Amino acid sequence: MDKLRAMITGIQGYVPEYRLTNKELEELVETNDEWIVSRTGIKERRILKGEDQGTSVMGAEAVKGLLEKTGIDPLDVDLIICATVTPDMPFPATANIIADMVGAKNSFSFDIGAACSGFLYALQMGSQFIQTGTHKKVIVVGADKMSSIVNYKDRTTCILFGDGAGAVMLEPTTEDLGVVDAILKSDGSGAPYLHMKAGGSRRPATQETLDADEHYAYQEGSSVFKFAVTNMADVSAEIMEKNGLTSDDIAWLVPHQANLRIINATANRMGIGSDKVMMNIEKYGNTTAATIPLCLWDYESQLKKGDNLVLAAFGGGFTWGSIYLKWGYDPK
Repeated sequence: MDKLRAMITGIQGYVPEYRLTNKELEELVETNDEWIVSRTGIKERRILKGEDQGTSVMGAEAVKGLLEKTGIDPLDVDLIICATVTPDMPFPATANIIADMVGAKNSFSFDIGAACSGFLYALQMGSQFIQTGTHKKVIVVGADKMSSIVNYKDRTTCILFGDGAGAVMLEPTTEDLGVVDAILKSDGSGAPYLHMKAGGSRRPATQETLDADEHYAYQEGSSVFKFAVTNMADVSAEIMEKNGLTSDDIAWLVPHQANLRIINATANRMGIGSDKVMMNIEKYGNTTAATIPLCLWDYESQLKKGDNLVLAAFGGGFTWGSIYLKWGYDPK
């Protein structure tokens, strides 16, 4: 194969130490462990504590671990893309801050905001930089501090989200490995159902927006669930059909960890059993852009060179998509 592809050559994750359990949430809102687990599959989620601790802190830890693991000098990194909806600040980009924290002085960097689909968008964009032949080492980060925009008086959202980060290294290969195909989609008419109303240029922060709790994530659960179940499942089946893949060909489905029922619906649509589905929602919850790289990190020891993986996500926007890739290396 002469064509360049972008291959994942390393994966690293980071989650904060603090565990927010369902039991603790029972003291904050009217809910219980059985209700949360039966509807979402979540038992606990990690929360980043401390003053002046933003998304960049977690992203930088993941990237530092990735560089150490792959033995790559930070000065050799060409590009860092960070997928996040909880940037440290509106500007500069969180990717700029991460690059500075890890010493990637020769890279350029920017953020992508596509909510829970952000890592897929960023991975495909990073892959295309590799495919042009102009970039040799691209780091893609998915990181979110969702606790910073969650209202812990709202039981419809506070039970779902956690904090975390994951990062992958992309490098070129001419082997039949790496990112093979992607289908990425969006529909802005979904904005009313999943959004954060204030804090942007449309509704800058005022006392009124603060009093109205408009700086927190809002989700109309039933509408989002219906759209997610259909579209995340359909796009996963679509990428299989497009590339002539059967359920037997798939080693792993790597789904966004939003809700156990959405994950199961996607697996069923693809015709694969639960033994081929990466799952860690029970211990991290929904970490938005970080869920897919955190899955890859947790399951790295079970991945084999050449394994066919389908990555699938759905998020605010609405945004959704799938990526078909062939894993690049055997367990070390």
